[in-house]
Parts: sequence; C-alpha cells; structure tokens
Amino acid sequence: MKVWSDSFAGNAAMDAQFAFGKPDAQSHVALSQNKNPHLAWSDVPAGTRSFVVICTDSDVPSQGDDVNKEGREVPADLPRVDFYHWVLVDVPASVSEIPAASHSNHVTPRGKFGPDALDGMRHGVNDYTAWFAGDDTMKGDYYGYDGPCPPWNDTIVHHYHFTVYALDIERVPLEGRFGGDDVLAAIKPHVLGSASVTGTYTLNPKAA
Repeated sequence: MKVWSDSFAGNAAMDAQFAFGKPDAQSHVALSQNKNPHLAWSDVPAGTRSFVVICTDSDVPSQGDDVNKEGREVPADLPRVDFYHWVLVDVPASVSEIPAASHSNHVTPRGKFGPDALDGMRHGVNDYTAWFAGDDTMKGDYYGYDGPCPPWNDTIVHHYHFTVYALDIERVPLEGRFGGDDVLAAIKPHVLGSASVTGTYTLNPKAA
C-alpha cells in the first residue's frame, strides 16, 4: 500500500489550517481552522472490503508537570506516549481518497457529533476527550478529527502519523462509543495491509 497527502509532504511540516491550535504572539496558542488534511491511498491488497484511518501523535509528554507553563520547557528526553487525533472506521472499499476539510473544518467546543460520519463511515472518539475532561467549557466526547495542538513550550517537534489499514471486513465489530485502542484491538485479525504518511507540527518557535 501507499498513502500520501496533498495537504503536506511526507515528514514535513503541516500547515496551521490543519491544526487545532496555532501560534499566537500574546497567548502562545489560539484556536485554528482544524481542517482534516487530504489523504489518498493506492496499491491496496486483494480482498480489501473496508479501510480504517487512524492519526496519532507519537510525541506527547508522558507527564504534564511542565506542559504550557510559563518559564518552563518540556524536556526533549521526557518519555513520550501516543495521542489519538483521528479514528475513522468503515471507510468503503471503493474509497481511495479523503478530501481536505471533509470531516472537520473548525474547532467544535465539547466535541463533534458521532459516531456517524459521511457515507456510512463511523468516527471514534479522539484523545481530546480525556484531555478536556476537567475543563467545564470544553469537556465532551470529541468524535472525528481534531488536529495538532502540542505544548507551546515543548522542545521537540511533534510527529503525526496518518495510517490507513486495509481490512477483510466491511464493518469494524464495535458499537457505540469507541476509541483508537478499541479499534486497533478489534481489527488486528482482519488487517490485510497498511501504510502511513507522517507530518510534523510545533507551536514552539524555538523548535521550528
């Protein structure tokens, strides 16, 4: 399989229009356009009956002690964990492209509606659901795509991995509310192939 994006080059910086947050000179970060990027794929395995799209940030700090704190930095040697930004399942086998801004084109406080998505697809919740759980103005179930918003004081550039999985089933065997870990466990016996494209993003001018 091959996956690419017309919205960003592989292993290159993503534009702020595809991010949840953008740099701001006064407050460090402001809400951005939050568009999902374009994705396309080819050379899919024979027998493919559906696709799953998952986006993760592999550089999220494992501890939040220094995150977004004035006068402090998130050290580069801090262990990092994954953060799900997009979980899309039941993409029909006839689909080979997702247009930019087709699943998200703005920030939705308290999260977008789900799990139903376009053309019979379904969205899982992303990890902003947990991130905003303690924020009365933003908490909710964040279905679908919500883009990058790394700590503005992180010393490293974050990497966003968009992976497309080709499956031998038409529908992922999950119902109701589900997340990225749930999907990866459910599709494990059904993956015929996969491929990824990676973009980068930072809110820290020193790391750019």
